[in-house]
Amino acid sequence: MGSHQATLEEDVTLLNGQTSSSLTGQTSGLPQGQLGRKSNIVEEAQMNKLVGILTVLLMISVPAFAQRGGGKDRGGQEQGHIPAHGPARTTGEAHPGPEPRDYRDAGGHPNAPHVHADGKWIGHDTGRGDPHYHLDHPWEHGRFSGGIGRGHVWRLAGGGPDRFWFGGFYFSVAPYEVGFCNDWLWDSDQIVIYDDPDHVGWYLAFNVRLGTYAHVVFMGR
Repeated sequence: MGSHQATLEEDVTLLNGQTSSSLTGQTSGLPQGQLGRKSNIVEEAQMNKLVGILTVLLMISVPAFAQRGGGKDRGGQEQGHIPAHGPARTTGEAHPGPEPRDYRDAGGHPNAPHVHADGKWIGHDTGRGDPHYHLDHPWEHGRFSGGIGRGHVWRLAGGGPDRFWFGGFYFSVAPYEVGFCNDWLWDSDQIVIYDDPDHVGWYLAFNVRLGTYAHVVFMGR
């Protein structure tokens, strides 16, 4: 970024010098009225070139800022933050809670299961017997053999909540949570898969861009 900016600043100086010198030569010996019009042309040309260079600088700086994480988003969640581990096992009896559930635990937080920057998983607290995640045949298509946890970031390659894929692996979002995935980009978002300690047969797919997650079942390769 530094080298790009330095080069563009040099271009601004060079362009200003070239424009002034070339147009000044053309204006020598002209009547006063025409000289004024030529002066306006010089100023306009310099301004147009400067605006163009500043536009290029902005185009370079915005992606660089995004790559560094861009700070905070969604009410204190850290953009690009990947949890160090999945949620802890829930103790006690199952308690699904009221329907529909509101996951907005603080101002600006999404109304979807999500993870705080401190690693707290919001929404994964209903217990092992939650009927929303009952499967008649757990692990029907086998177990996910790809990498699990923060050291394995996968990029979605297509599909939708009913059936999506990455790296040749196929998954499906729990029907109860399909509505929480409306803003997922199924052909580009990065996700991380975690084990679900409470619900047999399920994994948790964490969306790195949004900081939200969903229960997913492995559908094979």
